Amino acid sequence: MQIRVGYEIVYDCVQPTPMVLMLHVHHSRVADIVVPDHLMTDPALPVHAYHDSFGNWCTRLVAPAGRTRIVSTAVVNDAGLPDPVVPGADQHAVQDLPDDALVFLLGSRYCETDRLSETAWAMFGHGPAGWARVQAICDFVHNHIVFDYLAARSTKTAWEVFNEKRGVCRDYAHLAVALCRAMNIPARYCTGYLSDIGVPPPHSLMDFAGWFEAYLGGAWHTFDPRNNKPLYGRVLIARGRDAVDVPISNTFGPNTLVSFKVVADEEAPAKG
Repeated sequence: MQIRVGYEIVYDCVQPTPMVLMLHVHHSRVADIVVPDHLMTDPALPVHAYHDSFGNWCTRLVAPAGRTRIVSTAVVNDAGLPDPVVPGADQHAVQDLPDDALVFLLGSRYCETDRLSETAWAMFGHGPAGWARVQAICDFVHNHIVFDYLAARSTKTAWEVFNEKRGVCRDYAHLAVALCRAMNIPARYCTGYLSDIGVPPPHSLMDFAGWFEAYLGGAWHTFDPRNNKPLYGRVLIARGRDAVDVPISNTFGPNTLVSFKVVADEEAPAKG
């Protein structure tokens, strides 16, 4: 099947404002791209693209004073399968992990492993390891947090959401990431498109989604504690230690987000 993804974001700036945007489909899906997600601006602006240290595709521009519209649409081929489940994936001893996975064992801005380590070992230290341990963490996080847009804030950490028990998808992911790392399982935060394909209505307002990947059995695997079940139509944009590494935008000056729309729908087959 094919999935149409895209966004329209409008900023109002009081002065020329440099921005770094992270909105492109991740390079790991480049072979699936049917219609490229070219970033366009109104007014037309010069842009510069680069890969960050995590391999994410970023765009730099300077938005002028006044309103700037940033828009893109793309079509991506998808296997039409749910997130893979690999219950036999084993947990690695720390000394056996690849070098590039070690950074995802460490505490980070939103994932305070030091504050959650004792709790993690008390809850998950006596159960099975590997995939079953990560799933147990996801089950706990899914049941521990009440989804609540009004409880969202950009500064909320895993420790805070653990205590407040309310949040949005990034909070679910941050808490699960912190608990996995505390159990010596590398975990990295992910953001991207998540369609409503296969999900019965009513559907909530579309937004970029947050989930995470855990390193088990020699590979990275997708886990989604917010939904806590395999879903369809997940299109990755970026990965990092936590949300601080993968914001849709970093703006270097005062601005107002005027409008924000995200689309991720199954593309209807062409007629004829």
